[in-house]
Amino acid sequence: MACRFTAARPWCGRRAEDGMNGGEALVETLVAHGVEHAFTVPGESFLTVLEALRQRQNRVRLVLTRHESGGTFAADAYAKLARKPAAVFVSRGPGATNASIGVHTAMQDSTPLLLFVGHVRVRSKGREAFQEADHHRLFGSLAKAVIEPASAKDIAECTARAWRQATAGRPGPVVVVLPRDLTEADAGEGPLPRPVPRPAAGPSAEAVSAAAQAVAAAKRPLVLVGECVSYEGAQAALVAFAEASGAPVIAAYRRQDAFPNLHPAYAGHLEINRVGWQKRLLDEADLLVAVGSRLDAITSEEYTLPRAHQRLIMLHPEAEVVSRFQAEPGLVSDLAPALGALTAATGRPPAERLAWRDRLHQAYLDLSTPGSVPVHGEVDLARVTAETMRQVGEEAVLLTDGGSFARWIHRYYRFRRPYTQAGPAVGAMGYAVPGAVGAILARPDVPVIAFSGDGSFLMTGQELSTAVEQRLPIRVVVCDNQVHGSILQGQRTAYGEAGIYATRITGPDFAALARAYGCAGFTVERTDDYPAALAQALAHPGPALLHLKTDDRDIVPFGAGIDDKV
Repeated sequence: MACRFTAARPWCGRRAEDGMNGGEALVETLVAHGVEHAFTVPGESFLTVLEALRQRQNRVRLVLTRHESGGTFAADAYAKLARKPAAVFVSRGPGATNASIGVHTAMQDSTPLLLFVGHVRVRSKGREAFQEADHHRLFGSLAKAVIEPASAKDIAECTARAWRQATAGRPGPVVVVLPRDLTEADAGEGPLPRPVPRPAAGPSAEAVSAAAQAVAAAKRPLVLVGECVSYEGAQAALVAFAEASGAPVIAAYRRQDAFPNLHPAYAGHLEINRVGWQKRLLDEADLLVAVGSRLDAITSEEYTLPRAHQRLIMLHPEAEVVSRFQAEPGLVSDLAPALGALTAATGRPPAERLAWRDRLHQAYLDLSTPGSVPVHGEVDLARVTAETMRQVGEEAVLLTDGGSFARWIHRYYRFRRPYTQAGPAVGAMGYAVPGAVGAILARPDVPVIAFSGDGSFLMTGQELSTAVEQRLPIRVVVCDNQVHGSILQGQRTAYGEAGIYATRITGPDFAALARAYGCAGFTVERTDDYPAALAQALAHPGPALLHLKTDDRDIVPFGAGIDDKV
């Protein structure tokens, strides 16, 4: 679509009546679609975009990250908490490949994200030009869509289409490839594309009736909640359905804030490591109601859910997701209207179901209470997690990185409010520090705490420099056991101590490193030292880091209950 922009002042050294170049058209379209935050590692292939962003910095805050993965991780966390996409701008080839880990994360996490890749000029394409890559092939299996304008006049419409595709149905990342000469060329005249409100999509009456009958007939129905519940803001409707049906609710992997953890219906989290009663729960349920979850591999125990004896009901906005399973029925719908219709059709739950639900919630409370698992080291992550929860309050945002330490946080932290959790369901390491940058931009009014392992921090910890530069008071907790814990534990289990190889890490003094970046830095060698250190970190006006020295024996093996750790 051609576009024209008229403004009260000249743009990029040109008169408004002369029209816009492609970079200006792109930025104006983002502004029209409510995009307020962007991240970049700058490149010469999109200079006009950077200049347009400079001119519009009153509408779009541009954050310079130290690595492209930092930009995409920050954008993922931002969108999880703000419920709308941020934009990321990177250069071609090396910049795009660096950014790809965050695109993969956003895809598997169903997070809306807009990645713009500055590319070679049109005349240079297909010649293996400097830093050239086939971004359609590169991102084809990682992103929801890859779009490339054919001319400068197409840039605004391609940007609008990227926003629509990223936010529609099951949200996800969309990549827009921008040949340099198109961003510099005249974008033509005409109105800019504007966002078109999408009416809420409700379920069919037949599907609602069939689902309500299945819930009524079930002896032990189980509700499993996933990522789309938070994105669509369907938490209140979910609570209403849980209360009407009397069914226990369990959270998909890293989706604990989708349902209040202290509600009597909450039955815990489908972590990698499940204890006996959680495994029995999944076997005892005769009906599985999956709400907004794609039933990923960890949540579904490598796709062994639903069990052979279980009937499955799926509520999901994307037909393609529902079609992967034998749902009876599948409600392809926005979640709030589907849950509302199902709640209205649900009768009074039997007393036996409520008693089962209450037993499960008590089991969850017992599981998430520190003290049941002994530790080898001087720092007990169970008590650290409980103390963090006590000091930061229920509105705080908690991020966990990829790594074995995260299983302690997931077990002991009780999420009581929506939009208080962010982390990579894909398990990508290096998420937490840049994710905290995005999280605090989405939730600037609450504490943001990022838990990272030493291995994860060493991948992207330089984004502390970004936090200092942007004056973002994030708090980072580094759990330092000097190993790649999950892999080391696998080696220990398979080959004994002699088989431990290429999994030990020689790390720095993380507190001193934080201070070198301009942050406050604290070292914690004993559990009893943590409360005071955390209080000081929270009181500090800028970014702060706490270096926890943990023991590599306090690791949970994959596939084992957390009580089975070495």
